[in-house]
Amino acid sequence: MSDLEIRELHDRREFVELYRLFDDIWQPEPGNPPVTVELMKVFSHTGGYVAGAYRDGELVGGSVGILASGGALHSHVTGALPGQGIGLPLKRHQRDWALARGITKISWTFDPLVRRNARFNLVKLGARPEEYLEDFYGVMADAINEGDRSDRLLAVWRLDEAAAPYPIEDATAGVVERDGMPVVGRAEGPVVLVATPYDIETLRRENPEAGRAWRMALREVLGGLMGEGARVVAFTDRGEYVLKLSESEQPG
Repeated sequence: MSDLEIRELHDRREFVELYRLFDDIWQPEPGNPPVTVELMKVFSHTGGYVAGAYRDGELVGGSVGILASGGALHSHVTGALPGQGIGLPLKRHQRDWALARGITKISWTFDPLVRRNARFNLVKLGARPEEYLEDFYGVMADAINEGDRSDRLLAVWRLDEAAAPYPIEDATAGVVERDGMPVVGRAEGPVVLVATPYDIETLRRENPEAGRAWRMALREVLGGLMGEGARVVAFTDRGEYVLKLSESEQPG
């Protein structure tokens, strides 16, 4: 977007401004910020990625990443004011930054229950989840996570590969939605579909029991299958993860 400027941040005043923006977005309890000013300074100084997105001179988004093993960049936190279309330009800036330094892999974690994030990561960017991380951060006390368990998917964006479309044939329903609740089905191969709730953040506030039920259903099916070697190969328009089972998992 022509009025959007994204650039690296190096000055402590910029880090303070980004810290405050993240604080407004997540509204964490005191002592539980997504990232501190001091860590942003360290990451920037040691070659990591700290960037801000500005519109008409106002900071409206930002991203913080650290150099990881295997010559990768791990994007620790990315946040933006809602409804302004900042997420995709931020990730593209992150990609260009990585490629300019010979980095061809970017990883990050996301909540598998948040459908819009799954669609953004898998469909728009072409990243693929490679690991299910159970309760990765512990219970998170902020306005977005609502004290829920912090199960996460580790997304990996391979910048030198294009994610190929995957045909959905002979699929079984590992998790389906029925009256707003998850129902665990038969997770048999070669392809399994795992549904997600329409809006988990609202559900956590209005029906915490249903939110917990979705968490445990995806932990059991999505996490269980990935732990046994299944690969997430796509995400459907209906909000379902598409898993290809390994040969050893398939019946017969």
